[in-house]
Amino acid sequence: MEDFATLPDLASRALGGGVVHANDEFFAAADHLVLPAAPVFTPRSFDHKGQVYDGWETRRRREPGFDVAIVRLGAPGVIRGVDIDTAFFTGNYPPHAAIDALTVEGYPAPSDLVEAEWVPLVPKSPLQGDSRNLFPVDDQRRFTHVRLTIIPDGGVARLRVHGTAVPDPRLLPEVFDVAALAHGARITECSNMFYGHPENMLMPGLAQHMGDGWETSRRRDDANDWVTVALAAPAEISLVDLDTTHFKGNSPGSASVRGTADGTEWFDILPRTPLRPDTPHRFPVRPGRAATHVRLDIFPDGGMARLRLHGRPVAGFLDEQFRRHT
Repeated sequence: MEDFATLPDLASRALGGGVVHANDEFFAAADHLVLPAAPVFTPRSFDHKGQVYDGWETRRRREPGFDVAIVRLGAPGVIRGVDIDTAFFTGNYPPHAAIDALTVEGYPAPSDLVEAEWVPLVPKSPLQGDSRNLFPVDDQRRFTHVRLTIIPDGGVARLRVHGTAVPDPRLLPEVFDVAALAHGARITECSNMFYGHPENMLMPGLAQHMGDGWETSRRRDDANDWVTVALAAPAEISLVDLDTTHFKGNSPGSASVRGTADGTEWFDILPRTPLRPDTPHRFPVRPGRAATHVRLDIFPDGGMARLRLHGRPVAGFLDEQFRRHT
């Protein structure tokens, strides 16, 4: 698998992504493209239009042309690669596809997007059926929308747009969650993610169930589990939110949060503190210095639904990052 596939899916519905235009959805709605869950399939499940597919499927073309779906990214940013997943589409997948991207401000109408000048990211390329089709992207610009073109027609289960979020600083308050994936934070290291990926902790909204968080296997030694997060911007943290919602018999007994600005010297943000099961914990803190990365230690193991770290970013950092990619 390409390295980019480990990066966040900027188009995911979980981040607010959505399909804003599709020229044809006869057999299955294009909204399926951005669903965060893996596609599923039940053989011989028919409705009034035929076999039910968990994906986008257009009718068979009887004239030259192609079909398109336009996706608004939930987190605008730099795209490192795309995954055109044709899972369960075997005799009805598109033989070729292309990806283009666009940067626009505000909230354009679908008609404006259709007529816009798009930037090619992936040229017309062959696809395999019932497969993940991975295409790296080498473009450092920030984009807000992508367009999937399938040639000439057929079905695609999911479109994953992997990359790094680059927020518009004009749209952020002075103090915000600098650990949010939608703002550009990312997981850099983790001791264990047996039951749930730590990236879940950085997602927006409340966890929906126990599987919508980070959970480790049971430790049988004297060590503890941990995860490190690269913050969206260097910031002095003022509020730590450790949410164990849904974790009842498997929440950590305690946790601590440390920060670093140089990757070598770590300082306390929140000293080791007892936690309760199935509880949002909020702790005001004053570490007195800014961090670029934080490390969450849980003792000894268990699950965490969400991690929020509210702070004021260092002046000018987000503006410079935004200018560099626009």
